[in-house]
Order: sequence, then structure tokens, then C-alpha cells
Amino acid sequence: MNNQEFEAIVRQYEKLVFTVCYQLVHDYGEAQNLTQETFLSAYRHVDSCQKGEYKPWLIRIASNKAKDFLKSAYHRKVDTVEDWEALPMQPGGSAEQEIMTREGARLVMEAVLELEEPYHKVAKLYFLEERSVDEIAEILGRPRKTVETQVYRARQKLQKMLMERGISV
Repeated sequence: MNNQEFEAIVRQYEKLVFTVCYQLVHDYGEAQNLTQETFLSAYRHVDSCQKGEYKPWLIRIASNKAKDFLKSAYHRKVDTVEDWEALPMQPGGSAEQEIMTREGARLVMEAVLELEEPYHKVAKLYFLEERSVDEIAEILGRPRKTVETQVYRARQKLQKMLMERGISV
């Protein structure tokens, strides 16, 4: 199959593939990413599909990609803002210190969640889930050096965001 034929398949089925992904993950941005991953995988393995059987084949790839994402996202759960408030107080700390710590953590978490890609996922994994650079590189399928740079830039963006909000860092 040549590139023009594959492009025709992409144009014909891209909305369907996106819809399948979106219905499973309920996240517009992730559905877009999964749609791209679906077509990338399909392009790599197009010879394994019988001609004319593209629709069910693409749906199966898309649903598998979405299911894989959901499985990994389940294990990478990030505490919500409400969950931070439910944490028990640290032993030995004053109530005022505890409130300040929790408020600071909440503000940092909100700032991380506001970052745009490519920094959002990296910052979430690094700052909120406390993953190592190597783990993040593996999870996101990015080179280690890229992740290091994105963590550095995310930190700079977060510092700027927090300073603009009057929070010293």
C-alpha cells in the first residue's frame, strides 16, 4: 500500500477512530493522541490487514490503545485537590504549619494541572507522583534527555506561575 492509499484510509476513518478513543477515555486531548497512535500502529502493520477490512481492524487497534491507556492511567492515579484536604495531619507539626503546607501543595498541584503539553504530563508524573526521570521517559516513550529538559522547563513555568500568584518559591 502506498502513502496516498493510506492517507485516504486515514481521512475516511479518522473521525470514527477518534470517537472510539474518546468514548473510552473521556478526555479530548488523550483521544487525539490515541487516534494518532492508532494510525501510526496501523501504518506500521498495514500489511497484516486484508484489503477492504480496514474499519473493524482500525476500531480494534483504537480500542486496544485506549484500553492500554486506561490500564496505565489507573496505576498513575493522581490525588485530586479534595484528596489533599482529607490527608491526616503530620505528627509533631503545628496546625498552622500543616495548613500552610497543605495550601502550598494544593496551589502547586493546581499550577501543575494548568500546564500545557508537553509539560503537563511530565510535571504531573515528576512533581505530583514523584516519578524518576527514567520512569517518566519509559511511561511516555520519550528520550531521557527530553524528559530532563521538560522537567526543567516545567519547573521554570511553575515558579513563574506561582510567583505571579504571590507565592514565594
